[in-house]
Amino acid sequence: MIVVTGATGQLGSIVIEDLLARGVPAAEIVAAVRTPEKAAGFAERGVQVRHADYNDPASLASAFEGADKILFISGTDVGQREPQHRNVVDAARAAGVGLLAYTSILNADTAKLVLAGEHQATEAFIRESGVPFVFLRNGFYVDLYTSTFAQNLEHGAIVDASGDARLSLATRADFAGAAAAVLTGEGHENKAYELGGDLAVTMTELAAELSRQSGRTVEYRNITPAEYAAFLVSVGLPQVAADVYADSRVGMLRGELYTDSKDLSRLLGRPTTSLADAVAAGLKQLG
Repeated sequence: MIVVTGATGQLGSIVIEDLLARGVPAAEIVAAVRTPEKAAGFAERGVQVRHADYNDPASLASAFEGADKILFISGTDVGQREPQHRNVVDAARAAGVGLLAYTSILNADTAKLVLAGEHQATEAFIRESGVPFVFLRNGFYVDLYTSTFAQNLEHGAIVDASGDARLSLATRADFAGAAAAVLTGEGHENKAYELGGDLAVTMTELAAELSRQSGRTVEYRNITPAEYAAFLVSVGLPQVAADVYADSRVGMLRGELYTDSKDLSRLLGRPTTSLADAVAAGLKQLG
């Protein structure tokens, strides 16, 4: 039995669709979610839906009962994830799972990003638990950038603070495919995969591709990380979140969101989604 936590989230839901497409019987998949009502669509297709709240150890124990493999998708409560993640690891160990796949962050061994701290702590919890594991160290989703295309086109600019840093961006679907491959494959125990797109890109290249496909001029406007934080606050983000995003840009400039491992394409068994295809998909979403 395969348990997917955060199964109604953007990544988890794609993983479940991928598992079904690979022929995993619906009854052998558990969608572990905080709000079971949101997983009604999966339940209608025969997927087991179980309540699982990272703050509630009892719910995790029930959700993981009978699990052979668990995809542990990291929580979204930045700053509160260490105790939440420890609950998940403890429950997985108690359930005797054969494999715990955790969605970590790219280059977790060396990254100095603020975002990396909780992932590093969680990887340590998992190693200490003795549970067979796989670390899926995901880079940034290109979807985070394509989701802002409407604003980029309106203002004729992508505003960011990553300079000429090369980013190993990949689509959410590619990361989900890698997770599904691990969950349905063999020989992944106690490995860490550095996952990123085959061809790293800069924001200048992203702006150029968006311009080419949209037929409208979009420039890359590079600013400092401090200016970027102020910009994010000006468009409605809380200061704490803005500071975390700005810090991630500092990490990008250090090369922490780049990898040449090709682990992602190897797990997928195909090249990762190209920048051109990702941009085309993003523009299609605009209608």
